[in-house]
Amino acid sequence: MELKIVQIDNPDQLNLVLGQSHFIKTVEDVHEALVNAVPGIKFGLAFCESSGPRLVRTSGTDDRLVELAQKNALKIAAGHVFILFLGNAFPLNVLRVLRDVPEMVRFFCATANPVQVVIAETEQGRGVLGVVDGESPLGVENEKEKTERKEFLRRIGYKL
Repeated sequence: MELKIVQIDNPDQLNLVLGQSHFIKTVEDVHEALVNAVPGIKFGLAFCESSGPRLVRTSGTDDRLVELAQKNALKIAAGHVFILFLGNAFPLNVLRVLRDVPEMVRFFCATANPVQVVIAETEQGRGVLGVVDGESPLGVENEKEKTERKEFLRRIGYKL
């Protein structure tokens, strides 16, 4: 087994979701879930098929985001892994509906941070072991920073 690190190409620091599902139907089901959850959503999705023709399957509502997802899926090249780039939505807006997609197995991350994917490569193929999402913490928040966090969440409408 060989370990590899794949850096996700995300030049505009878009929100993305990286996960694993188990069936080719994922592409259509995720597409339907997203357009029903967020009217007018812009997204690009790519799914690495792991049997049969073993193609990267794509869908989305924004050609640029579909192309970005496809490019990154080809770099990852691990079976049943999908990558979803969001243009005008946040993971918070879509994770619940994604969890309800019957083929969904797991999420590795949902972030706009720089992401590295840790890959194991064997004679059979590639699998995702995990991700490095962003950077390590620099300390613990103090009372002023707690207050700023709470005020920020209320200012953007995520808390009352």
